[in-house]
Amino acid sequence: MDRLLNLLDENARLSTEQLAVMLDKTPDKVAEAIADYEKQGVIRGYKALINWEKIDENKASALIELRVSPKRDRGFDEIANRIMQFDEVESVYLMSGGYDLAVKVHGKSMQEIAMFVMRRLSTLDSVLSTATHFILTRYKDGGVILNSGDEKDERRSVLCD
Repeated sequence: MDRLLNLLDENARLSTEQLAVMLDKTPDKVAEAIADYEKQGVIRGYKALINWEKIDENKASALIELRVSPKRDRGFDEIANRIMQFDEVESVYLMSGGYDLAVKVHGKSMQEIAMFVMRRLSTLDSVLSTATHFILTRYKDGGVILNSGDEKDERRSVLCD
């Protein structure tokens, strides 16, 4: 049923009946497999991918690189668990390379995110350093093209004139 997971990953709005046809299974078998995946924690939730730039909504996002000092016998898990508890935090990843954790955060403005990093994130005991990268435009997210280039964005024309 890995194909079921791939189909749900591409479009979680597909009905059980649609999935059954695509997988050549009965709707009952598909519903049972989905329920099993949810019970096992394989499927952790369903989410809409929203292009916030299309509506008049103030939202800012940033990717934050963190260098941290891991705790003995607990590694990076303890600090990652603390960071996950903040409402502003959308995602936390353990990384290889020049930094240890990548944290995706959101807020109402870049200033709000900067204050979160300064007052709450960088002050955590294990955090050695941070580097904040603000997301200016999302062209593709979750495998979905958000801004195809066909649509004229009036906001950018002011900067180019």
